[in-house]
Amino acid sequence: MSPEDKTSVKSELWLAAVLFAAGLVTIGLSLAELRAQSELEIAQATGTPGQPLQATPAPTPAPSDTPAESMPGGTRPTTPAPEPARPSEQAQKEGAKPALPPAPAEKMAPPIPEKK
Repeated sequence: MSPEDKTSVKSELWLAAVLFAAGLVTIGLSLAELRAQSELEIAQATGTPGQPLQATPAPTPAPSDTPAESMPGGTRPTTPAPEPARPSEQAQKEGAKPALPPAPAEKMAPPIPEKK
C-alpha cells in the first residue's frame, strides 16, 4: 500500500466518522423534540392547576340514521333504504340533474359462426 492510499483511506474513515456522529446528533435532537412535544400535550390535557376537569357529555346516537348490523349468513341490512342516484321526478322538473350519467346501451355483436 502506498502512502497516498493510506491518507485517502484515513480521510475517508474520518469523513465517515463525522457523518456518523452527525447522524447520531440528529437522532438525539429529534428524540428530545418528540419527548418535549409529548410532555406539552400531556400538560395541556390536564388543564390548569387548581381547576377540576369537566367531563364532556357523551353524544347521543341518532335512533335510525345508521344501518342495521349485519349478521353472518343473514340478509343485507337496509334500514336506511338505499337511495337511487337519480333525483325524484319533482326534483327533475325543478332542474336537478342526476348524479350519474345514464347507463350506456349494451352493444350486440353478430353471432359467432360455428366451424364445422
